[in-house]
Amino acid sequence: MYTRNLPTHLVRSPRSVACGLLALATLLSAACSDPTGPLNSSKHVSPSSADVSAAPSNFLVLANTAVTCTDGTIAGDVGTFVAAPTGSVTQTGCPITGQRGVGDEASASAFNSFLSTYAARAPKPEDVCTTLTGTLAARTLSPGAYCFDAAATVTGLLTLDGPSDGIWNFSIGTGGTGAFTGTGFSVAMAGGGQACNVTWWVAQAVTMTDSNLVGTILGGAGITLTRGTFGGNAWAKADATITGTAVTSCS
Repeated sequence: MYTRNLPTHLVRSPRSVACGLLALATLLSAACSDPTGPLNSSKHVSPSSADVSAAPSNFLVLANTAVTCTDGTIAGDVGTFVAAPTGSVTQTGCPITGQRGVGDEASASAFNSFLSTYAARAPKPEDVCTTLTGTLAARTLSPGAYCFDAAATVTGLLTLDGPSDGIWNFSIGTGGTGAFTGTGFSVAMAGGGQACNVTWWVAQAVTMTDSNLVGTILGGAGITLTRGTFGGNAWAKADATITGTAVTSCS
């Protein structure tokens, strides 16, 4: 969510943008209020009010070296940056309806675009956001920029309520370290809000268990999804492990 432009090689067609990572787009309020209760609304070093995203593509899952899927489903392309034999996409009872790329040109290019976007999206001193605390259970958030100083451990139902062009940008670990961990955590879109307009930038690992998450994950380490559902793009700097989770597009 930065006011810088993406490189031209990251731009694809509007159709791709709809189901890929979010486009550099709408300016938002730097600190939106929570309709269901008070937030810690102090300004913090974290992303400001414009969204930035990685290269739109059909890659639902990208990892550095390995993607492992067991008893799940992936309705899209899967890729790794590292080529075989070190790089791998391993399926055990996990149908993948898209292409599998192991260090090929398309997956490597998409992964490099992700790395560029991850760096551009990292918190900077001039950025502001609304600081969040707690599990986010029973919370409703308008479009805006939100952050956790360190790790975020979430559960329960989070509702994102806003118009179809509303953008939600979450940053976890704005202090430099912090994982994103959810157990029984669900995100519901309301008021016309679109799942493809939700981004989760995470300093370290992402671990979701029995959860129903939507949006784009920009993971600073590995991504682990166990059971539940995920609607969006899971892009990890390390490995991605999916067990019993249905992974689909955010659209």
